Amino acid sequence: MSDKDLIEQTLNGDNSHFRHLVDKYKQQVQRTCYGFTQSLPDAEDIAQEVFIEVFESLGSFRHESKFSTWIYRIAVNKSLNHLRKQKRRLIMQSLEDLLIGKGKADTGEYIDDHRLPDDFTDPDENLKRLKLALNELPNNQRVAITLFTYQQLSYKQISEIMNISISSVESLIFRSKRNLRRILVAKSNY
Repeated sequence: MSDKDLIEQTLNGDNSHFRHLVDKYKQQVQRTCYGFTQSLPDAEDIAQEVFIEVFESLGSFRHESKFSTWIYRIAVNKSLNHLRKQKRRLIMQSLEDLLIGKGKADTGEYIDDHRLPDDFTDPDENLKRLKLALNELPNNQRVAITLFTYQQLSYKQISEIMNISISSVESLIFRSKRNLRRILVAKSNY
């Protein structure tokens, strides 16, 4: 059955057909969410929210774009919203720690601020640095590079999801790679 047929059957009250849509797109949606959150539990939770919204909004899907494009847009938006909430939570926690007097200095941890770039050969450390650098990118660059790198989508598919031209996607990916290099080099000089 095509996506259109599954959607029509679901809208006609046969919810078992929606299960087929979920099964078909679940892995792709989770991968998309993971590309933003870098956390499997968060990605699974967000994916669940995506499918709840898809189910509730199915009647408003106008078939002007592919169903997969529509789902990707929802997944990207939900992921970005999650990151914004998480960022606000971290800021509030940092402020609270500062006001209460907690912090890294109170933990007894020694933080070496004079590490050389050669000290970053640990793959886990490199991955952590890359994730932090990704979070510093502007949203549109982060979306484009995440869809390109983690989802391995074509420029055309990304342009449909982001609702921008293919040349804009090319530009965003080029700038995101350049900015990631700049951020990583700057951080390695700390």
